[in-house]
Amino acid sequence: MYIVDESHPCPATPCVATIGFFDGVHRGHRYLLEQLSAEAERRSVESCVVTFDAHPRRALDAGFQPRLLTSLAEKLDLLAAAGVDRCCVLHFDRALAALPARDFMQTYLKEKWHAAALLVGYDHHFGRGGDEGFVNYVRYGRELGIDVVRARSFQTADVRVSSSATRRFLEAGNVEMARLCLGRPYRLSGTVVEGRRVGRHLGFPTANVAPDCADKLIPATGVYAVRAEADGKDYDAMVNIGDRPTFGDGGPLSVEAHLFGFSGDLYNHTLRLDFVRRLREERRFDSPEALRRQLEADAGEALRLLRS
Repeated sequence: MYIVDESHPCPATPCVATIGFFDGVHRGHRYLLEQLSAEAERRSVESCVVTFDAHPRRALDAGFQPRLLTSLAEKLDLLAAAGVDRCCVLHFDRALAALPARDFMQTYLKEKWHAAALLVGYDHHFGRGGDEGFVNYVRYGRELGIDVVRARSFQTADVRVSSSATRRFLEAGNVEMARLCLGRPYRLSGTVVEGRRVGRHLGFPTANVAPDCADKLIPATGVYAVRAEADGKDYDAMVNIGDRPTFGDGGPLSVEAHLFGFSGDLYNHTLRLDFVRRLREERRFDSPEALRRQLEADAGEALRLLRS
């Protein structure tokens, strides 16, 4: 996938474009991308996704804290895996937010990116205020020589798929429903950093993971069965997310992973965690020994789930 940004100009060849933030690149997004690829193939041109380097709301509200499902790098990888030919990554700022839809279509879609057609998501709006819609885009497209096509909506009987719904599931610890929305397990990646080594004394040494993306959503506190990847190797694992209430820390949230069958040093290495199921809530135990017994039970349940 060719990435168009401030350093890499767009090829001077026509394309079919679609616009969106595409956080998570979930099942609904991928259905739109399938339609994009089909429309591009029908016209014998390339497919193009227009997205943004940061959450658009952040440019308008300095205090806004995104809860992203995917970092920009993850999103680009997923778009490439979906078969997108080129991706235009725009820096979203107040000037761009103030640009009317017609001006955006002319300046960017027509003049910069050579769009022959625009595929519009069934409920998507763009341009200043977001108060214009499909009928307006069709009219502007006629004036500019851009065919505007409405995408079909994604229909499923099991769940209403959206980025916001996926976030709500993760915030409730329901990683199974999040997986249903995404079409894959929710992934958290980060660097292994120094921890307090409490798990080692309990017989469950853990890797303390600092997420690579500060804006990435961390699932609800609790213990999870996960599949982990480190240095190109896969491991069954369990993860605790919380603030270690048994030891009275009350400190910042930690993400600690115990990899079954692993021995060695992971400090400063990248660890990827794919969440499979939440085993229980985090809670305070009366003693370290009581916590150790619970961790043994958690490990047995995690291995049963991951290996069944």
